[in-house]
Amino acid sequence: MDDLMLKAQARIVRGKQTKTLRTAGQLPAVLYGHGVASRPLAIADGEFQRVYRRAGESTLINLVVDDTAPVKVIIQAVQRHPTSGRPIHVDLHQVRMTEKLHAEIPLAFVGEAPAVKELGGVLVKNLAHVKVEALPGDLVHEIPVGVTVLKTFEDLIHVSDLRIPVGISVLDKPDEVVALVTPPRSEQELAELEQAVADEKAAVEQVEGVKKEEPTAEPTDAQPKEEADQTEKSDTSA
Repeated sequence: MDDLMLKAQARIVRGKQTKTLRTAGQLPAVLYGHGVASRPLAIADGEFQRVYRRAGESTLINLVVDDTAPVKVIIQAVQRHPTSGRPIHVDLHQVRMTEKLHAEIPLAFVGEAPAVKELGGVLVKNLAHVKVEALPGDLVHEIPVGVTVLKTFEDLIHVSDLRIPVGISVLDKPDEVVALVTPPRSEQELAELEQAVADEKAAVEQVEGVKKEEPTAEPTDAQPKEEADQTEKSDTSA
């Protein structure tokens, strides 16, 4: 992959004021690293997403802050909005090329499993990425996983079966399952599943119906209307 470049500006706005940055299409970010003073930054939202799509969180990026010389970073973490899913804050880790680091490399599943194509099974991806330790220069964008070896429902792909590039040490357990193919559901299982869903839906509707029929309870500390009227008359006569 060609060297990726990301431009950023030093950020003065902090705290709740960062909302104005996002409104202007800027993404708040922070740069940190071993022996590096933390620096708040602002990045154009569109440019960040373009770079992130290519780099993920395991590819080196040349970060240029204002007009300074570029430094090597990886995207350490992306905080997203809980409903829209859009990035709202980014952590950038400035790396030392001679110092190993921990990262997560995505798995790219390639090919078609015979157990899916010929036996009608369902491919189950148990892991989406592997945790690794490596020098920054040895990191790769993704690790391919060929699923054509899954010929039966008993076949499994373990972490130990992955082809890991030289210089990368996988931290996940070797016997952890990466992928497998499960048999298709029988007609009886599908019918039972549909019935379970229908029963759950009916139970929810029944509970909601009961709640709608329940009268609205008066606050326990509220004074009854009759007592209030009598009190008001007594006060008036007095």
